[in-house]
Amino acid sequence: MRGVGPGPGTVGSGVMTDVAERRELWVEEPAKRRRMPDPVRTAAVRAVLITAVTLIQAMVAVLCTLADSWLAFPMVLSSVASTVVATWGVLDVWVTRQVWNQRHGVVSVPASTARRLRKERRRARRTARRTPESIRRHGAAGRLTHT
Repeated sequence: MRGVGPGPGTVGSGVMTDVAERRELWVEEPAKRRRMPDPVRTAAVRAVLITAVTLIQAMVAVLCTLADSWLAFPMVLSSVASTVVATWGVLDVWVTRQVWNQRHGVVSVPASTARRLRKERRRARRTARRTPESIRRHGAAGRLTHT
């Protein structure tokens, strides 16, 4: 690949270096939060769209009122109705999220109980890792590790 002119990544002859050619254009980063479940995400998108329409209607109502337009009164009425619908949409997101958590295994237990269960699971994993079969399976062949 030939470079256009002198600059970073080019050699005097105009040929790109190997390092610049291997650099990836897009690097995937792991998500910081898990993705929302589909029904919750659908309700959230619906609530955002309804809220956006409500804000636009309110702005049009204000502008029509300032311009003394005949459209001001119907826009104010529709803005009030849209506010009620937008409130319902936001509550729908909250209710949908709660229902999803109840139906799909999010267990609400006291922190002390959850901590005890995690501790037991961790202990079971450690003992499973220390069995001779698992050591042979991982190719340690009689060698001891520092752990």
